[in-house]
Amino acid sequence: MSLPALLAATSADAWRWQAHVEVWVLVAGVLALGIYAVRIVGPKVVPPGRPVVTRRQVGFFWAGLILLWLASDWPIHDVSEEYLFSVHMVQHLVLSLIVPPLFLLATPTWLARLVVPEGSTTDKWVSRLVNPIVAGLLFNLVVAVTHIPGVVNASIESGPLHYLVHTIVVASAFIMWTPVCGPFPEKRMAMPAQMVYLFLMSVLPTIPAAWLTFAEGAVYKAYDTPFRLWDVSLASDQQAAGLIMKLVGGFYLWGIIFTIFVRWAKRHAEADAAGLTVTEQDVLTWRDVEDEFLRIPPPPEPAPTSHDS
Repeated sequence: MSLPALLAATSADAWRWQAHVEVWVLVAGVLALGIYAVRIVGPKVVPPGRPVVTRRQVGFFWAGLILLWLASDWPIHDVSEEYLFSVHMVQHLVLSLIVPPLFLLATPTWLARLVVPEGSTTDKWVSRLVNPIVAGLLFNLVVAVTHIPGVVNASIESGPLHYLVHTIVVASAFIMWTPVCGPFPEKRMAMPAQMVYLFLMSVLPTIPAAWLTFAEGAVYKAYDTPFRLWDVSLASDQQAAGLIMKLVGGFYLWGIIFTIFVRWAKRHAEADAAGLTVTEQDVLTWRDVEDEFLRIPPPPEPAPTSHDS
């Protein structure tokens, strides 16, 4: 077969539908666990009168589940694994920066306490892992290792290794995000610390991103193929991957930092207006104050005196 005919056949083959049963099983399993926790476990654990989950938590769960499925299934999985490293980078950003915080925000504290009982040995190990310094270094170490050419090339050649790499990336991302939006209140950092932490998470990937952007020649031999999807050259693909890693990931994290800052400033303004003093670890809102007043029973009526009669 001539080269043009081979490239034409490869182009048609690039968009063939491929079934990824392991992805469907994973997504179905996460959905089944979520339904079981909310429908079966929750009503037995949550006190009467309190919601098992909130609407926001349900929304976060569905958003995380859908993004997990889209990033792991056809066609993103196939294009990222066989043709374009820039799409591979998008896939990793979704799996590390978007999906984990959505699932953490969807997890109610009561469920997290069931999985990791407070004061248990597991809780102590989790506390060590999600320490901001440990979590940040671990996550960035995983990012660095998973971009080593030998690791990338080997994972492209081996399906099980590819999914193992994804599992490690997602697991390290869950650890990294827990100090920011995890379901354990005592393990979350104060809002100013969260902003500094996420800023550092946006700065550290600069080194591998710059390496990809300015590299000469093929960094990853697995993507150095004659057929170029959408006519994207190898150099342009690598440069796009580096820019996505640095700019897209960075702007995403900076957007979250800005959102945290706005919430922090708003809550302090509300507390000042109410004449309250708040701590950085547990910033009160006026809604919290109202709930506390409603929880406290009213004082008893004073007994009538002889003067009143």
